[in-house]
Amino acid sequence: MVRTYFLLVWTWTRASAAYPASFALMCVLGFVTAALDVAVILVIFANTTTLAGFSRDEVLFLYGAAALPFTICDTFVSNIDRVSQHIKAGTLDTVLIRPVSAWVQLTADRFNANRIGRILQACLVLGYAVAALGLDWERTWMIPVMVLTGVVIFSALWTLGGALQFVLTDAPEVISSFTYGGLQLTQYPFSIYGRDLVSGVTYVLPLAFVNWQPGLYVLGRDDPFGTPEFLRFLGPAAALVLSLPAALAWRQGIRHYRSTGS
Repeated sequence: MVRTYFLLVWTWTRASAAYPASFALMCVLGFVTAALDVAVILVIFANTTTLAGFSRDEVLFLYGAAALPFTICDTFVSNIDRVSQHIKAGTLDTVLIRPVSAWVQLTADRFNANRIGRILQACLVLGYAVAALGLDWERTWMIPVMVLTGVVIFSALWTLGGALQFVLTDAPEVISSFTYGGLQLTQYPFSIYGRDLVSGVTYVLPLAFVNWQPGLYVLGRDDPFGTPEFLRFLGPAAALVLSLPAALAWRQGIRHYRSTGS
């Protein structure tokens, strides 16, 4: 299945690279567009020294730790939000009769390699923040765990969104509020938000485990909301808890789908 996925990705990449100048320009534009979020953070810190008790480099660390898994998922998974388009056009029937997982085909559908510039930008920001903060190396083992956890959480959200489209064909706009909105939420310290919101994205929709809870451990900071320290290490468990209903919802959507009849 993995091999098939990357063969499909490679096919779309070769198609995009057939026009090298356009491909390179789109990669650069993706990098620049993503950098605008960093520019906003820098503008904020041009007028203050801390944001809810966090320094500029700490905020950049949180931003990078959220942006890296998000951009990876946006590149490799987010195309699943085209399910409703396939349903409306009747092309989902073609997907389902092929001897390859529908999830693999749809996530690789129209793969856009131009988004690699956004992944590079997130890597650079995270790398800079880690170097600038001079982090305790005994705690940095958590960073790759954070990234993998974030990839699973965002992938699960997009999969849930894809499954929802079997019922609501206009669901892409709804799920975008949780995926793209989730990135906007997590790229700042959660201490700027209200307690009720933070509780919701900790105990209901586990976005806090993308970068906030494990990030507090890496930074050696206490949670301003007083959550127990063991939550810093529950990111993988939270990702698993979210991925199981996402996989079940996707399976149920596929099983109960009825052809358009066209």
